[in-house]
Amino acid sequence: MPCERKPMRYGHSEGHTEVCFDDTGRFIVTCGNDGDVRIWESLDDDDPKFITVGEKAYSLALKNGKLVTASSNNTVQIHTFPDGDPDGILTRFTTNATHVAFNSIGSRVAAGSSDFMVKVVEVSDSSQQKTLRGHEAPVLSVTFDPKDDFLASASCDGSVVVWNIEEQTQVISWPLLQKSNDVTNAKSLCRLAWQPGMGKFLAVPVETKVHLYERGSWDHVSTLSDDLLAQPINVVSWSPCERFLAAGCVGGLLTVWDVNSKLCVERQKHEKGFTVCSLAWHPSGSNIAYTDTEGCLGLLDGLGTSTVATKNPAKDYDDLFDDDDDRLMDEGLSDTKSPAKKAVGWDDDDDDFLVPATGRVKNRGAFLDDENSLDTGSLKLGQDNDAGSSVAPAAAPAVPLRPVYEGPVPTPPQKAFQPGSTPAHLTHRFMMWNSVGIVRGYNDEQDNAIDVEFHDTAVHHAMHLTNSLGHTVADLSQEAVLLACPSTEELASKLQCLHFSSWDTNKEWMVDLPKGEDVRALCLGQGWAAVATSTLMIRLFSIGGVQRELFSLPGPVVCMAGHGEQLLVVYHRATGFDGEQALGVQLLQFSRKRRQLISGEPLPLSQKSYLSWLGFTAEGTPCYVDSDGVVRMLNRSLGNTWTPVCNTRETCKSKSDHYWVVGVHENPQQLRCIPCKGSRYPPTLPRPAVAILPFKLPLCQTTTEKGQMEEQFWRSVLFHDHYSFLSSSGYEIDEDAQNQSQKEQQELLMKMFALSCKLEREFRCVELAEMMTQNVVTLAIRYASRSRRMALAQRLSEIALEKSNQMQEEEQEEQEEEPEYSRRYSRRQNQQEEQEDEEERGEELMEEEDRQEMEPEEATETKKRVNPFAKEAGSPIKPSPTPTSSSQPRVTNILDNMTSSKKSAQLSSSGGKPSKSPILKPLAPKPKTKTQSTLLQMAATKTANKKVQENTEPAANLQKRPDTPPPGPPAENSENKRPKTGFQLWLEENRKSILADNPDLEETDVIKEAMGRFRTLSAEERLSWTERAKGQSGDAADLKKRKRAEGGEGLENENEKAEADESSAKKKKSLDTSSKLSLFAFNRN
Repeated sequence: MPCERKPMRYGHSEGHTEVCFDDTGRFIVTCGNDGDVRIWESLDDDDPKFITVGEKAYSLALKNGKLVTASSNNTVQIHTFPDGDPDGILTRFTTNATHVAFNSIGSRVAAGSSDFMVKVVEVSDSSQQKTLRGHEAPVLSVTFDPKDDFLASASCDGSVVVWNIEEQTQVISWPLLQKSNDVTNAKSLCRLAWQPGMGKFLAVPVETKVHLYERGSWDHVSTLSDDLLAQPINVVSWSPCERFLAAGCVGGLLTVWDVNSKLCVERQKHEKGFTVCSLAWHPSGSNIAYTDTEGCLGLLDGLGTSTVATKNPAKDYDDLFDDDDDRLMDEGLSDTKSPAKKAVGWDDDDDDFLVPATGRVKNRGAFLDDENSLDTGSLKLGQDNDAGSSVAPAAAPAVPLRPVYEGPVPTPPQKAFQPGSTPAHLTHRFMMWNSVGIVRGYNDEQDNAIDVEFHDTAVHHAMHLTNSLGHTVADLSQEAVLLACPSTEELASKLQCLHFSSWDTNKEWMVDLPKGEDVRALCLGQGWAAVATSTLMIRLFSIGGVQRELFSLPGPVVCMAGHGEQLLVVYHRATGFDGEQALGVQLLQFSRKRRQLISGEPLPLSQKSYLSWLGFTAEGTPCYVDSDGVVRMLNRSLGNTWTPVCNTRETCKSKSDHYWVVGVHENPQQLRCIPCKGSRYPPTLPRPAVAILPFKLPLCQTTTEKGQMEEQFWRSVLFHDHYSFLSSSGYEIDEDAQNQSQKEQQELLMKMFALSCKLEREFRCVELAEMMTQNVVTLAIRYASRSRRMALAQRLSEIALEKSNQMQEEEQEEQEEEPEYSRRYSRRQNQQEEQEDEEERGEELMEEEDRQEMEPEEATETKKRVNPFAKEAGSPIKPSPTPTSSSQPRVTNILDNMTSSKKSAQLSSSGGKPSKSPILKPLAPKPKTKTQSTLLQMAATKTANKKVQENTEPAANLQKRPDTPPPGPPAENSENKRPKTGFQLWLEENRKSILADNPDLEETDVIKEAMGRFRTLSAEERLSWTERAKGQSGDAADLKKRKRAEGGEGLENENEKAEADESSAKKKKSLDTSSKLSLFAFNRN
């Protein structure tokens, strides 16, 4: 086997050095005593890229773009490849790790350490770790079984052990090595290697030989040796084709065996005789990279390519008829992703290592050519007892003979954890960190204890507890500390509660769970505790220790959280696939009417992430965080959906940095968390500092003004939704804070409305107006009219009318519960106020319009469209004698609808306390019941008034009815009644003609028809009617005084009394509000 030994290249400083290839074979990766990882494109690369991982790098492993290193800071780190960005810390040891290895699919990493322990860590979730204890000296090497069932490790105590990974137990142990007290003093590194593919053999270097142990029976089935080997073998490595085994020795000798024939097929000597400490096969099997203890890198090139020609796949006709080979192909395809064409095993009769195929059916294999294979691997064929396997490349990109789809890959289910805690395998850990306090656990040689510390010492003083039972799970509330321990062979799983808020002397109780049932998760609420067990059951207890209800879960619990009367449970509802977790969530409320708010709905997570924290905000809203740093909160107003409110990864400076959440607050909006540099969990010492992150909804275009205001509005809506929930649950809420939040929301809506008006997005303006309150719609109409957007103002007035009707319907439902007398009193008050407001607004609007129409023609058209809407906020729903244009009859609807908003605004504010910001004051239900009236009531009032004017004596009788609560004062103040307007005077004289033309009209239709006709009059005619009304007002006032003195009861006096009764109740208040709005609307300067 004439292969070429390349000259050695200096790579690292003197000391232990390791090497591996990436999955494609494109890069050679080395690490050394200088703490650097170097990435070589080839042996001739004069400027390799380097990554600094620590002061010293003891070992490395590379798989699926993840680079794992064991460094001198006692950690196992992970970096991205080939970028070299830090991606976190997988695990820590008390001393340095000595060796790391990936499993066959790259989902797990095994690490051995000088503290005698071996850890198996999930790459996707470093909290899921398994610790293998049993070695009595530093660990030399570790290697995974290709099927991921077993793990083999060698130690300085002289033993080689095979472990069952899931059970964390020893399967077998062989005392094969010489004992030593440290890795540096060991005669051999004893780097084990498991045969790829089916994992049939485990290769163990023992002195100058290599022992092969059979999987399953663990028998010593073969030994590989060579007469030239005089010093111990340091490291062994299998070829990708599974047939050849390479070994590197202390004296620098490199040897390759054919495992089937047990013959040495290649020998090479290190050019300077230095110890070979690491070996790696190229994925194609064409060369071997090796390093020595002086930090140099070497390469054996031409293995299997110098004399073997690649066969043309098109001529392998016998493949079509070889049933045995087809069976082997089917078996092999299930273990690879490579599309390269496959070959079957070599014939046992071929003793020559590199003899090309001679035509025999089973002699078709060859090593992959380096130029033709840069794939991540090759299809591994099943082997018989005496047959190896190899691969043969195609000259061009090959097509698989029989593509086999293996289906989606199941995701390992996430294990149960306690939110706010760090992993249980740590000796010093946080068992709970929440808004109440901190529970720390210590489990080392000196102490096994639990410390409880409260943020507010007024709740309770700090406690120190001896952890004699081995508690691993804890929760803390304002009332108690809840602890639980797993079961052992002798003892059952126990639940212990320290009820420190109890008023009696017995402040502790304990419960033993049934045999075979372990605590998986627990939580505390207000007056209760919940425990989830391994039997898919949740047990409820009172805080004093009384057993309450219990119920079953649909799947294994993941975690739980409690707050007040609410219990939140997350569990596995099914098996996830392709890296996704299939979690379900239940939310229960233990109030008087116990109910399930969320029943088994899927819990949304980011792609290929897992749940990392679950809890409630300080106000009681459920929320959770996934491993991608996305914080989601329950949106009760949107059908109990989950809304992302923050992404902690956006504020991390490095990919390996994370935030560990400890609390969430809605008011103020704060995410309380601990920054963790290079890890997911904080250390217990020094005490971590809590940072506060802001919330931000992931809306689009948040860099624009529109996007920023939209994000602020919806965030405010979401984070103040808890007020309604707390109120409905019977809790007292801060009404001032609730009103302030609603005010902020309406201000943001008005700002977005103004921005949309500037951008000429009128349809968008209408959409925003639908989210506004009644009062803010009034402002929007006024803004639209000032901006000369008449069509928009018309649309907004219709929205205002709809909102008014909706409020009045709600008012009617509430009024049904009031006494009859109270309802009549309230209705009369509202009618009087509406009548006064209507007359006042109508006269002012009409006078303003008449003045505008006397201006030049160019300004007339514009102002006729603007000013009516500037005053519309004060107009009630009654018809107003203020036409806006003689040529636009449709504007009648604008004026009518406009009036409803003023009515609602005034009525809602008149019954409650005065607000500093009446425009944005939220609508309260109690004032509405006392002040609001319906359109039918207003229409009935107008009809009654007109009948009073036409029929004198019936009007007098109506005025004297005793069921009207305010009796005398309105009549005494009738001198202050406003005189009739021009429209009212015109209507009185033309009512008969309107009824004659349309005898079937209702009263409201009569008024609308009258307004339409009045608008058709010229400006001069309308002005003359206004002047006549003013002229009559003086005479009417004098006549009223004379008749009051004489005690006469003429028609005019009766009309005056009828109208005074309806206008006196809240006249002053109406005038004050209207005067303010008038000044606002008509300020032209």
